[in-house]
Amino acid sequence: MKIVVLGASGQLGSCLKKVSGERNITDISFPSETEGNILDPTLLDQLFAKEQPSYVINCAAYTAVDKAEDEQEICRKVNRDGAAYIAEACKKYGAVLIHISTDFVFKGDIPKLLNETDPTLPENVYGLTKLEGEEAIATLLPEHFTIRTSWLYSEYGNNFVKTMLRLGSERDHLGVIVDQVGSPTYAIDLAGALLDIIGSGSQEYGIYHYSNEGVTSWFDFAKTIFDISGTDVIVNPVKTSEYVTKAVRPAYSVMDKSRLKSTFAIKIPYWRDSLAVCLERLQAS
Repeated sequence: MKIVVLGASGQLGSCLKKVSGERNITDISFPSETEGNILDPTLLDQLFAKEQPSYVINCAAYTAVDKAEDEQEICRKVNRDGAAYIAEACKKYGAVLIHISTDFVFKGDIPKLLNETDPTLPENVYGLTKLEGEEAIATLLPEHFTIRTSWLYSEYGNNFVKTMLRLGSERDHLGVIVDQVGSPTYAIDLAGALLDIIGSGSQEYGIYHYSNEGVTSWFDFAKTIFDISGTDVIVNPVKTSEYVTKAVRPAYSVMDKSRLKSTFAIKIPYWRDSLAVCLERLQAS
């Protein structure tokens, strides 16, 4: 079962490299952005013809949430059109697609666990284009798993945890949003879950939710990062109304993961436990 990872140089792609190496999975390739350019159907066709994948994991995305408000065209090309090109290539070569999406497809204004069938109503360009990508895939390719995730972080790339550690070393005081609630996701855990889905051989295709267990605010997330890492910095709670951004974020985007856990028998770690693992690895590096 050959696996091809698109967006291999990003955070999740890097985590898939690490986890697949630890599991001694050798029949997996991580093409460069040039080889696996998701906006070039001809290049994708050449890649698929060469690799003949059974599974394709699409980690490639435009994820600059605020910048997307000003760059709607390129954001849509990557998140919608790129997803469609991948789905078409998967259909031609008989591959199953695992596509990464986001909690931002929801409005997130009701304090309830969000399941896969709840109405989607994204409030920013990033969330809208990711939803359009989901819909394009569903139309073109029945054999797909769309995995929505949230608040992704790891030792790799740019993310909230690494940003907080940097700012905590530079400043005495920080203000962090307190009234946006969700579930952090350690990308190493997500990478393991994606490989578990492939290993299951399941054909229960469709949309699934994955984040670490538990709920927190950005403020409490930051406080926990500093507490575990021993960083001496004062963190002050800030309301969303006091910290205006170009893109509107969901106030409450905690996803129900029951379907994924029951379908694939996957155990999901608690967010604080996974954060401790990540911080230990960061401090050791």
